[in-house]
Amino acid sequence: MTASLLVARDLDVTIAGHRVCHGLDLDIASGECWAILGRNGAGKTTLLHTLAGLRPPDKGKLELFAHPFTTLTRRELARLRGILPQDDIDPFSATVLETVLVGRHPHLSRWQWEGADDIRIAREALSMTDMTGTEARDVATLSGGERRRAALAALLAQAPRLFLLDEPASHLDLSHQLALLDRLVALVRSHAKALVMVVHDVNLAVRYCDRALLLCDGEAVAGPAKELLTAGRLSQLYGVSLQELQTARGSVFMPR
Repeated sequence: MTASLLVARDLDVTIAGHRVCHGLDLDIASGECWAILGRNGAGKTTLLHTLAGLRPPDKGKLELFAHPFTTLTRRELARLRGILPQDDIDPFSATVLETVLVGRHPHLSRWQWEGADDIRIAREALSMTDMTGTEARDVATLSGGERRRAALAALLAQAPRLFLLDEPASHLDLSHQLALLDRLVALVRSHAKALVMVVHDVNLAVRYCDRALLLCDGEAVAGPAKELLTAGRLSQLYGVSLQELQTARGSVFMPR
């Protein structure tokens, strides 16, 4: 049986009096790729932050690698799960390489400097995100898409077992959306990791995810993507009539 990396039981999540989910049971196993979908304001980011341990649920139990979040130190959490926030914020000047090396901090002791292995890992992450040659640039000079790729490189350098991504394809052109998600999903499947991503593009969810979590009107439904990502369910979720088209790579959805 495949081990669960993240388990939620009877989870209730609210924000500012708005219910995100009620009684949610969730098992995220190694090798799985999950999509969280829903309308604006449904609570996708709030739920992702709850699953990351950044905010407590109103009710229920969360375990990461069979450990309650409260029993894990911040360093242990950062080695196990990595988070890509919705926005990339740079309060201080730093080079691209310095920014990506932040991902190595959970693997260093309190006063330890990055070593040759850390720099090698950071450079490999930059290569994986097509950012080779930008190491010396100030992150403030990057375009939105370049900055997003640098953030993904930092997360890859962190090397967590569980990736929690909030709109990972934002600011990316179509070529980089597909290339980076191809590489990330291949990494997850080949190294017994797991991925959960908030995504607005239904077709990216269909293309890359085998599991889905739909948020609608304070309720969450989780299950296999093939069962949940259908024209009927998605039309109801978004309030738009969608049609399903078959391609060589599988289904795609378009408005009628």
